[in-house]
Amino acid sequence: MTKKTYYVLFNANAGTAIATGVSAESIKDLFASHELHATVDARTDVTFTSRLADAMASDASVIVAAGGDGTITAVASALVGSEKSLAILPLGTVNALAKDLHVPLNLPAAIAALATGVEHRIDVGEVNGQIFLHKVVIGLIPGLAAGREHIRGKQTFSAKIGFVRYFFRRLSRAKRLAIAIEPLEGERRLERVQAIAVASNSYDEGLGQFFSRGSLDRGVLTLYVLRHLNAGDFFRLSTNMLLGRWRSDEALSMESINGVVITTKKGLVKVMLDGEVQALQSPLNFSIRPRALSVIVPTEVATQPNVEAA
Repeated sequence: MTKKTYYVLFNANAGTAIATGVSAESIKDLFASHELHATVDARTDVTFTSRLADAMASDASVIVAAGGDGTITAVASALVGSEKSLAILPLGTVNALAKDLHVPLNLPAAIAALATGVEHRIDVGEVNGQIFLHKVVIGLIPGLAAGREHIRGKQTFSAKIGFVRYFFRRLSRAKRLAIAIEPLEGERRLERVQAIAVASNSYDEGLGQFFSRGSLDRGVLTLYVLRHLNAGDFFRLSTNMLLGRWRSDEALSMESINGVVITTKKGLVKVMLDGEVQALQSPLNFSIRPRALSVIVPTEVATQPNVEAA
C-alpha cells in the first residue's frame, strides 16, 4: 500500500488555534511523532488562494485543512473531482464537518487518527457553481451571523451580553422574506419565510443532537423552511432540538430533494454558506454531487453501517 503524504494548510487565525496556541512547529512535531511525512504551510505573506494552488500542485496525496469550517470548505472546493483526499484538523469554533465525521476535536488525537485513517467518499452540495459541505441559509440567520462576527475573539461578559441583546432585537424586528421555490421534481411555489436552508443530506433528530448528520453519502439535499421565528419560537425550537423532537415543530417544514431553484426579489442575496456570510446572485440554483469528495476518516467510522471506504 502506498504511504500517504500530507500537505497541511494551517490557518493560524482559526478560533481554537488562537485559544490554544497551536503553531506550525507543534503541528510538524505531532506528525513526526507518528512517522507521518507532512509539509506544513503556515505562510501569511501570500494569499490563501496561492497557498491552495501550491498544495494542489504538490505530490501530497492528502491535503489537510487545519482551521475552521470556512478553511475546510475552501480546501474541499479545490479537491472535488481530484485524486487527492481531504483531511481535517479541527481548529475552528464550530467544527461541524469534523463532528459529523467523528474526527477527534483534540489536535494530538486528530493527527493520531490520520495515521490509521481510511478514505471515504461523501456528497457535496453546490449553489451557483459554488461548493458547500453543510448548508446554505437565506433570511434572518445570515444577519444574526454577521452580528456574531463583531464579537469573534472577544470573551468578555459585556460582549456576550451585547450579542444576546442584538440577537433578540433583530429577532423582534425581522421581516419575512418573499421567495419562490422550484424543486427539481415538483411545482414552483411562493412562500413568505423567516429563513430557508438547503443542506447536504439531512440533520438527525435525537436527544442532545444539534445539527449533526449521521450519513453524508445519501445523495440528497434537504430543504428546511422556517416560516416564522419570534422569541417564543426560538426557545421552543431550541428545547425541542435538545429533546430530539424538533422535526415536528409547527414553524418548520422539511423535504428531501435532488435540486432546487430559489428566487428572491433582490438580485443580490445575503446567505450563510458553511458558516461564512457572503452575497450570491439570485436565482440560487442548488444541486447535489454524490460522493464527489474523498475524505480521511478514523478507522472506526469506516466500519460503521452505511459507511463504505473509497
